[in-house]
Amino acid sequence: MFRPIREAGPGLLVPLAWLFVALAEQGIVASRSMFIAHLVMAAFITFFLLTGWAEMESGALAGWRAVMVVGLGLTFAGIGGFVLESTPLLATSLVGWMMLPVVGLAYTGRLLSTAKMPYLGGAAVAAVGAVVAVGGLVGGSTAVTLGGIGLVGLGQTVGIVDAVVRF
Repeated sequence: MFRPIREAGPGLLVPLAWLFVALAEQGIVASRSMFIAHLVMAAFITFFLLTGWAEMESGALAGWRAVMVVGLGLTFAGIGGFVLESTPLLATSLVGWMMLPVVGLAYTGRLLSTAKMPYLGGAAVAAVGAVVAVGGLVGGSTAVTLGGIGLVGLGQTVGIVDAVVRF
């Protein structure tokens, strides 16, 4: 039962997470809802790590195991940001989650010669999106921030959907 969830779940969760972030940026999703989303995300990451740890010992999956371990820390930073009302912790979580999967996508693209395009392309799109989003946040432009979030979501989704379909 856990295997199908573990294998297909990220293909749905990644784009939904970035949609949720975009809606929060527009003020449609409340801060409390984002806090709850962080708690749920921490539970999902923990579930994926506990049920898949042994299978993620080598190759591309080892890279993604590292991404999830670091990502769990980033998620806890976000939780702390909500609890302590700390903008630096919230920013660490947000920007960290924009960039951390870029590393995983690039690593996977280097390892899998038959799948270079979706992974390296997804990494590039997500990295550009992160830069655009941070620029929008610093510059106070919601439209630019949303465009960057959209690119991050698109780049990360391309990679994760390819993984779900390919494996």
